[in-house]
Amino acid sequence: MPARERYPHLPKAVEYAHIGWDFFILTLVVINLSLLLFDSLFLLDPINQGIANLAPGFHTFYDDVIHSRFITIDLVFVSFFIADVLLGWSIAIAERRYHRWFFYPFVHWYDVLGCIPLAGFRLLRILRVVSLINRLHRLGLIDVTHWYIYQFVAKYYDILLEELSDRIALRLLGNVQQQIRASDSLTERVIERVIMPRKAQLIHEIAQRLESTIGKAYQHNRQSIMAAISDLVSRTLRESPEIQRLNRLPMGQQATSAMEASLSGVAQRLVDELLLGIHSDEFRQLVERTADSGFDTWLTVDEGSNRVTEQVLYDVLEMLKDQVRHQGWKDRYE
Repeated sequence: MPARERYPHLPKAVEYAHIGWDFFILTLVVINLSLLLFDSLFLLDPINQGIANLAPGFHTFYDDVIHSRFITIDLVFVSFFIADVLLGWSIAIAERRYHRWFFYPFVHWYDVLGCIPLAGFRLLRILRVVSLINRLHRLGLIDVTHWYIYQFVAKYYDILLEELSDRIALRLLGNVQQQIRASDSLTERVIERVIMPRKAQLIHEIAQRLESTIGKAYQHNRQSIMAAISDLVSRTLRESPEIQRLNRLPMGQQATSAMEASLSGVAQRLVDELLLGIHSDEFRQLVERTADSGFDTWLTVDEGSNRVTEQVLYDVLEMLKDQVRHQGWKDRYE
C-alpha cells in the first residue's frame, strides 16, 4: 500500500460522521464508567443501606434489574467497544490513513486496551477525547492553540524536550572529546579518510582561490602598484653610479629620463602581463602542480601537529558544549 499522509483530506460529511461516532462512543464510556463506579459503591454496606432507606423503590429496581445482571450489561458495553475498534480499523484501511494496514491498533492502543473489561483499562477510553479534540481543531471548529491548558503543556513540553536533548548532546560531545584525547592517531586518520580522498578537489580549490584573490587584489590596487613600480625604477636609476656619470655628459639628462620612462613602462607592462595571465590555463596548471608537489609535505604529521589538531578539535567541541549549555527556553519564556 503506498504511503499516505497521516491525516488525509476527507469530505466534510465524513469528518462530521467521525465526530458523531466519537461523541457516541464517549457517551457510552461515560455511562459505563459511571455504572462501574456506582456498582462498586453499591457493594459497600453503608452506602447500600443508605440508598435502601432513602429510595427503597430505586434500590429494589437497581438490585434486581441492573446489579444482578451487571456482568451481562458490562459485556454489552464491551461489545460496542470491540465493534468500535473493528469499525475504526476497517475505515482506516479504506481511507488509507496509515502507512500500513496493521498500524491502527498500535496508534489507537488506548481503544484496544479499553476493550478489556477492567475498570483500570476502561479509563483509557477517556483518551478518545484527545482524538476528538484534534479532529475538531483540524476542521477549524475549535482552536486549541489559544487554550491556556494547551499553552501550558506546550511550554513545559518544549522546555523538557530541550533540556533532554541538551543533556544528550553534552554527553555525546563529551564522549567525542574523550575519544580525541584517547586517540593516538587522530590526525593520521583525518588525513587518510577525509583529506586524501579529496586531494584533487582541494588542490583545484586552492588554485581557484589564489587566482581569484590575486586578480581582485590587483584590480583594486593597480594604480598604487604602477606608481610603486615607477618610483622604484626612478630611485634605482638615481642611486646608480653609472647613471650619475651619464647625467654629467652632454644630453645625459635627456637620455636618463628616456631610459627611466622606458624601464618603467617595461616593468609595468611585465607586471600587467604577469597578473593578467593568472586567469590562463597555464598559470592554473602551474599553481596546481606546485600545490600538488607540496601537498604531501604540508600533510606530514609529527607529534606537534598531531597535538595541535587534537587541541583544535577539542576546543571546537568545548565551544559547542558551551552553546548547548545555554538554556534557550529562558530567552523564549522569560
